[in-house]
Amino acid sequence: MGNRIFRLPICLQTRQQEVTNSLPSYQEIAHQLKDLTLASTLLRLFLAAVCGGMVGMERGRRRRAAGLRTHMLVCIGATLVMITNQYIFLEYGTSDPARLGAQVISGIGFLGVGTIIVDRQHQVRGLTTAAGLWTCACMGLAIGIGFYIGALIACVFILGTIIILNRFERHIIGKSRIMEVYAEFGDHQDVTHFINKVVNSAIKVDHLEMVQPRGHQGTDDKRVAAVMTLQLPKRHLHTKVLEELDAVSNLLLIEEMH
Repeated sequence: MGNRIFRLPICLQTRQQEVTNSLPSYQEIAHQLKDLTLASTLLRLFLAAVCGGMVGMERGRRRRAAGLRTHMLVCIGATLVMITNQYIFLEYGTSDPARLGAQVISGIGFLGVGTIIVDRQHQVRGLTTAAGLWTCACMGLAIGIGFYIGALIACVFILGTIIILNRFERHIIGKSRIMEVYAEFGDHQDVTHFINKVVNSAIKVDHLEMVQPRGHQGTDDKRVAAVMTLQLPKRHLHTKVLEELDAVSNLLLIEEMH
């Protein structure tokens, strides 16, 4: 009875060693995922859809031109390009592994340009979305070639940049001494009256540009609009400054431009 008690742990230990030896090591798993197999192809395309989708979800939530589906397609497409490039190289041995990837990096610029617009207030929009599309393509290239760690780390940094830093940037800009505003007036005399009021309140007008008002209805519409860069005497919350400026008479609309 005593001998059996001491032999049981030895049998279990031997069995555990056999099971451990039969399991693939981390290096073997990593090598298999870098090889071009059905499992690695499915994993790469799935990972590209997830990473691109997370970035696109944030852009879509902000009602940007390129949202969830666009970012997913860009990332999946870039991943597929690198998978195809690897397949051509392994199958025929004549392809440059980086050639198709280089075409993706330069070609994605045409898609990014479509998201950049300049509105009637001469404000540029869509730069962050265009940069997000480009980084999604680069992330897809990394996934497609099997550089999973780099792609996942990049995905975390991309999400942190467009989510966390966006709030930080708004907080810093919201208290800066420089603010850019769009204002609408009844006629040109109201613009002069507004500027005099602003100057009397110790706010300096660094730049003023007359633009077409929103919803302009032709010659019968006497409204005028202006884009102004204001320099505040000291740091103030821009929301409070807008409330004070909105109290000026004959001012139809004023809002800060971001």
